[in-house]
Amino acid sequence: MAIHWGDYMKKIWLAGPAFVLGMAGWGTAQAESVEKLAAAFGARQDITDISLAPGGALAAIVAPSGGRGDKVMIADLVKGGAPRTILNASGQGEHVSYCSWPSDAQLVCSILVQDKSTGNVLSFSRLLSLSLDGSPAKMLTQSANSRSLGVARYGGDIIDWQGGKPEEVLMLRQYIPENTIGTRLAQSGEGLGVESLNVRTLRRATVEKPNRTAAGYITDGMGNIRIMASTPAMGIGYDRNYTDYFYRLVGQHGWNPLGRVTVNPSGTYSGFRPVAVDPESNSVFGFDNKNGFSALYRQSLDGSNRREEVISKPGVDVDELIRIGRSRRVVGVSFATDYRQIEYFDPKLAALRSALSKALPGDPSVTIVDSSADESKLLMFVGSDIDPGKYYIFDKATRKLEEVLPLRTAMSGRTLSPMKSIQFRAFDGTMVPAYLTLPPGSDGKNLPAIIMPHGGPSARDEWGFDWLVQFFAARGFAVLQPNFRGSSGYGEAWFEKNGFQSWRTAVGDVTDAGDWLVSNGIAAKGKLAIFGWSYGGYAALQSGVLKPDLFKAIIAVAPVTDLQQLRNDHLNYSDYKLVDAMIGNGPHVSQGSPAQNAAKIQAPVLMFHGDWDTNVDIDQSELMQRRLLDAGKRAELVTFKGLTHSLVEGEARARMLAQSDAFLRENLGMPKE
Repeated sequence: MAIHWGDYMKKIWLAGPAFVLGMAGWGTAQAESVEKLAAAFGARQDITDISLAPGGALAAIVAPSGGRGDKVMIADLVKGGAPRTILNASGQGEHVSYCSWPSDAQLVCSILVQDKSTGNVLSFSRLLSLSLDGSPAKMLTQSANSRSLGVARYGGDIIDWQGGKPEEVLMLRQYIPENTIGTRLAQSGEGLGVESLNVRTLRRATVEKPNRTAAGYITDGMGNIRIMASTPAMGIGYDRNYTDYFYRLVGQHGWNPLGRVTVNPSGTYSGFRPVAVDPESNSVFGFDNKNGFSALYRQSLDGSNRREEVISKPGVDVDELIRIGRSRRVVGVSFATDYRQIEYFDPKLAALRSALSKALPGDPSVTIVDSSADESKLLMFVGSDIDPGKYYIFDKATRKLEEVLPLRTAMSGRTLSPMKSIQFRAFDGTMVPAYLTLPPGSDGKNLPAIIMPHGGPSARDEWGFDWLVQFFAARGFAVLQPNFRGSSGYGEAWFEKNGFQSWRTAVGDVTDAGDWLVSNGIAAKGKLAIFGWSYGGYAALQSGVLKPDLFKAIIAVAPVTDLQQLRNDHLNYSDYKLVDAMIGNGPHVSQGSPAQNAAKIQAPVLMFHGDWDTNVDIDQSELMQRRLLDAGKRAELVTFKGLTHSLVEGEARARMLAQSDAFLRENLGMPKE
């Protein structure tokens, strides 16, 4: 991807209470073939990660390279010009996850490495240090040696960018014990610890000794470790269903109990979950339950255990902290109702966000992504349902907003469809929230339609750009995304026992969404289909079991198809007991498994799955195909070699979209073009 910096730089000046903005709006899309449309919507986004250097003059961009690869580029926000590539990852078993800045001259990037030489997909993470002067990259993750009694699959993360000296950071390290025979220098510690590390010289020192039960540490952003998470394993190696948290007093080395967080069988949490330490108030922000909903609290770390509520919202979970700067200062909180909302604790940031939202066209969502060390320059993302989004730099001193890069250049000039928040009535009278997207220019009547349940199930759909939804809308389909019971964000009662144990309610809401489209005249008779990914694929298939005559076509991407098989797939992993509890036991396991009820499905089925998927093993789709074919049903499975759960390749996604469109048109009695 060759990006010419000058082509994208646009300026907005703050003039009084508003901004002066001169930008071209979205144009009208011209007619084009389904292959070209699928390639445009299936293309990987142009930026997968972006971060701002401490001085605010440089940005690090992780972008696609070739079909599956990634590259790291450095953009000069002052001088302009084309960004300079400093690292390439092939995408063949290696990907760049993210990059950030310990200094203006150094970059730290996290690399995901995957290997299938043993038959099973093994994943490893590694941290690299990159110098902007062109010198060779350096591995920050401690290498194994001939004495090591294992290999660390976890390569560490930077938990504090404010070390005692320039270019020093605090880094998590998974310590592996070594064979002690014939040496006094062997490493005997085991578990998770913390090192102080110079990213340029690689000088390292242990600041938190390895602990076999440690699951994580939280610093105050100023180089001090204040919180430890501990999850003791059972004797057979499985994770327990709780995590104990401990804290340190200022200047103390020992640990004091803070509290316990329990993972309930449903997958929800009980207890105060610490997230970020505030050094000014000597307290920790965290989430806990209030009347069945997640709320934000602050608990003192001075030994008094005083706790105060910071913010809660009736009927919705407060679920995300907004943090900026090198110290990751907490500046606000986020929650989703019909739209994702942000409430800033910092009044200046709140005023700035309000002014930007009013000045930019289309009433977009504005999010602060990163900042310079002194917070004088802010990296911001602006997007909406009909705008995939752009990154901007805001200079507080000059009050100038400067466009950096769009997220998806392939969407430029296209007419996209607004996403409307609606509610429909479920079988028991419950009003279920959902999002409805209609084809551009449509009157919303007598259309081919798709129900699109989300993944998870502990997730939810939100307002904003969705490449899947927009592709099908561009092809003339109405798309309804239900936040069925079992979705997160609406409190414990809405989550119920989770979307597997409470599948009748969750999938019942999904089929009721289809009935609502038909009864309201939005979906034409005989032209209703369902498309789902991951848990959404499970819901799509199980909808065909629950109400066989409703959908005329079923598309499932990387679906769970057999709950007992899902349990078995985790048997050799440490999270087995948690997955086992989430699935539960009883008649719902067989009744709620589409592969065990394939004979009930009437609609033809199309499935897609990557054979390197570690979230949902491809054996789930292979089993479903066999069961459907054995029952005399129409079923096709498209396998993508070397791709994981998200199918992160433009060509694969384009093929999936084009083939799905053809499948739907054939089975809904529609013309191909």
